[in-house]
Amino acid sequence: MFNLTRTIISRQSSRMLSTFETLKVSTPKAFVAHVELNRPDRLNALNYTLWHEIGQCFDELNASEDVRSIVLTGAGKHFTAGIDLMDMLQVGQKLAGVTDVSRKAKIMEELIVHHQNSISSLERCVKPVIAATHSAVVGAGVDIVSTADIRYCTKDCWFSIKEVDIGMAADVGTLQRFPKAIGSQSLVRELCFTGRKFKSDEALRWGFVTRVFDTKEELVEASLKLAEEIASKSPVAVQGTKKNLVYSLDHTNQEGLDHIMEINRMNLQSEDFVNAVMAGQSKGEAAVFSKL
Repeated sequence: MFNLTRTIISRQSSRMLSTFETLKVSTPKAFVAHVELNRPDRLNALNYTLWHEIGQCFDELNASEDVRSIVLTGAGKHFTAGIDLMDMLQVGQKLAGVTDVSRKAKIMEELIVHHQNSISSLERCVKPVIAATHSAVVGAGVDIVSTADIRYCTKDCWFSIKEVDIGMAADVGTLQRFPKAIGSQSLVRELCFTGRKFKSDEALRWGFVTRVFDTKEELVEASLKLAEEIASKSPVAVQGTKKNLVYSLDHTNQEGLDHIMEINRMNLQSEDFVNAVMAGQSKGEAAVFSKL
């Protein structure tokens, strides 16, 4: 009885999102969450609070049965200016008070892993994430959008793997995910070694983004429309698909096949499969799927 009660409480609490200082979260359409980076006065630069809240937010969205797809945007002039350098200076001041190199390394390890886990929360989230970017997407912004499932942008959008220009190698996902999204090691290394701007037309040509829009309004409207379409599908099917796509990125074909077999030997017994097949046969009203 205790376990059942705890499960019910857990499911109820999953529907309630936290209030965030640096993110604005809304539900503009059924089962669609809109997450907006919300530090426009700082060009959405990522300070420690924003890093932390991204991870917390996407972990909560992952757990919520009321969310089936997510659109990520940035408020104000730019999507994000990247790392907030004021935060970096504070880290430097903290390290200055520690003399031993091993203890400094431990502090840096904890900080880097925390930041990595925050960005990876988009990938861990089984709900598809659509990154809708405009104007500047700098440094850590590329890490974030590389983790998204689908990327749209405006015509004036540009990307820059800027870390090399502040004396560091990108360490929260770009070097691992961006090459898989682009498919050209030569271009990837050029961009990572130089930090140059990678504009929307080039991003579209190389497949980093799949659609480009004239205005931010058109971008957000199209992204929400896509999210709404995804949210209308079986959550069992969509979430199982994302799990296997992410898994298969760094596993062999056979391992990927074994993984989807493990998923589908259960999911093919779901009511969603029967409902979808019956709706397809009737060619009438679209199937309606229960919360998951």
